[in-house]
Amino acid sequence: MASTDWKETQAPDEEARFELYAKRMVALQQRQGGKLRALHGKNHGLYEGSFEVYANLPEHARHGLFAKPATYETLVRFSNGAGRVQADKVGDVRGIAVKVFGVAGKKLLGDATTQDFLAILASATPFKTPDEFVAVVWAIRNRALALPRLIGALGPIRPFQLLPKLVAGMKGAPASLATKRFFSAVPIQCGPHAVRFSFTPVDATTSSLADSHNFFAAGPLAYEMSLQFFVDEATTPIENASVDWSSPYVDVGKLVIAKQDATSERGKRLGERGDKLAFDPWHALVEHKPLGAMMRARKVAYYASETQRGATPEPATLGELVG
Repeated sequence: MASTDWKETQAPDEEARFELYAKRMVALQQRQGGKLRALHGKNHGLYEGSFEVYANLPEHARHGLFAKPATYETLVRFSNGAGRVQADKVGDVRGIAVKVFGVAGKKLLGDATTQDFLAILASATPFKTPDEFVAVVWAIRNRALALPRLIGALGPIRPFQLLPKLVAGMKGAPASLATKRFFSAVPIQCGPHAVRFSFTPVDATTSSLADSHNFFAAGPLAYEMSLQFFVDEATTPIENASVDWSSPYVDVGKLVIAKQDATSERGKRLGERGDKLAFDPWHALVEHKPLGAMMRARKVAYYASETQRGATPEPATLGELVG
């Protein structure tokens, strides 16, 4: 049963630590020239799509974007995880970012009519906290010194607990991202509830995909979006991002990416202008507030990254973006 008895736990020194982490992310970004994101720097194309919210959802799912059936236009970005551009065969964390347009309602940041959903190929992270995540990212800026730096930051035991998980998560390029399921790995609100979410490919086959942009292709693609609800702190914790939630999923909508040509004039404009936008989990309705320390750290780090690289303001529609 979905429960509303969840809570966040914030440490008194959290604000100062997260400001430091944001500065480190910006420093990594500047090392790459300041134009790419500190993480997920290389994209595999930006594509137009639509998102349909299903009718007759269970009551506990009908909040925010999912309150009533509707169809929205979307912009979808697929990416590698590293902040640098590297060959796709190199092990990496792949991601999807979905920007939904025309979403009315009170927002957490600003008043744009967009709602962002970010997900990766893992249903949980190797890291319990953002402290561990930033320690690893900061340490591997110099691979020769990474291990002693990790031991200095996390102690003599935790780095060796993390290493097998990191290796397992840094997989080479799949045949196609279109066949892979993506997960939020960390929670957001769904009204009074806390949820994680996923995007699952529907009838995905590589035979329908053109080899137009790296190992991802231009569709047609469809993903079913599902919500996984908080049940209790033991099995669905808010603050520990390394725990794989065990509660069932509820299907709430479908993301569709029509077949399109990223090399066309419209495709090029969409890719160039779309990649200058910010894809940020805090671009959200108040009903979908990001939860947990990992998300609170992302709020500070993403803002610093977006500011440093000069991310463009949120457009109201895809038409406004493409021109």
